[in-house]
Amino acid sequence: MTASGLLAEIGDVGRDPKRGGYSRHAFDAPEQDLRAWFGERALGLGLDVDTDHNGNIWAWWGPPGPDAVVTGSHLDSVPGGGAFDGPLGVVSALAAVEALQAQGFRPGKPFAVVVFTEEEGGRFGVPCLGSRLLTGTIDADKARGLRDADGVTFAEAAAKSGFDPELIGADPERLGLVGRFLELHVEQGRGLIDLGAPVAVGSTVIAHGRWRFSFEGQGNHAGATLLADRADPMLPAAATVTAVRRLARAVPDARATVGRLVPTPGGTNVIASTVDLWLDARVPGTVTPALVEDITRAAEAAAAEEGCRVTVTRESYSDDVVFDDALRRDLGGWLGGPPELPTGAGHDAAILAGFVPSGMLYVRNPTGISHSPEEFAEAGDVEAGAAALATVLERLAR
Repeated sequence: MTASGLLAEIGDVGRDPKRGGYSRHAFDAPEQDLRAWFGERALGLGLDVDTDHNGNIWAWWGPPGPDAVVTGSHLDSVPGGGAFDGPLGVVSALAAVEALQAQGFRPGKPFAVVVFTEEEGGRFGVPCLGSRLLTGTIDADKARGLRDADGVTFAEAAAKSGFDPELIGADPERLGLVGRFLELHVEQGRGLIDLGAPVAVGSTVIAHGRWRFSFEGQGNHAGATLLADRADPMLPAAATVTAVRRLARAVPDARATVGRLVPTPGGTNVIASTVDLWLDARVPGTVTPALVEDITRAAEAAAAEEGCRVTVTRESYSDDVVFDDALRRDLGGWLGGPPELPTGAGHDAAILAGFVPSGMLYVRNPTGISHSPEEFAEAGDVEAGAAALATVLERLAR
């Protein structure tokens, strides 16, 4: 089966009629359907499937062992996301295994395809949660206590899906099996179309993080409360949104976004008592925390002016990641010198890069649009990506 054919098989899973695109989140019904689909497909290739205690799925080609070659990505999405972000890396890995098997190849090293849990953070707010748990880069108690929009904790969702919440956390034994990790992903940005190339090798991931700004004011009646008598948290929240753009523009190559804002209680004729907003900030180098400090000061000033309070909580942060030099050179040599691309998007490969040699391949996205129903890759480029993945996996797993 081709990678495009495999994508088509899951094309109706998790469609979002309200937002468009797909909404597939950790342990929800669509993501569970995709997990089952992956397991069936992997078993059909003769792979042995098991799931670790953090919910990450591993499909082994031959017996597990140290110095394993591991490839894969994720199946979850952002709310209303596209068809390629995450699943492309998974289906390409399955297609690459099938192609290598058809050639009569058998790995000389342990080999696995992995599906990481909650990469997007679309349900519980922390990106790359499965790989962070595997590597111990998030505290297990913090992870267990993460809550979705309905108040369900990650521990509760995991337990409902058959996992023991007490076992959630760092997994040095499993991590110790990984010798090299390679992730294929749709390009998130416009680079390859201008370079005339279908596939690129990843070079770096810029520093990025998420922060929650919680504004507290006084809930009250929209008609009976004079403007002079209000402590309306929506005003400093709105001022912070505009400050994010203004302050980020002053920092070279900065990207800062408020994509989610939640007032409570959320009534049309009610002055909110609290407003929560989430900041996503990404700047190359060590500048991201400084930008967030500037935004925080602007939020505090706006809150004080309206008689409100603001609390800022860092939910996740990762420094700049430079992918393994030797692996990057090998990938480029085996693929005949494709372009190298940096990215502002986070990936599980960037988490694993702090522990094992890791790399990435990108497949051309002609518009550069991602995290949107308009995300796209041509079928020919999808197959070129799967073929490139098969080429390098054959070299790595000899």
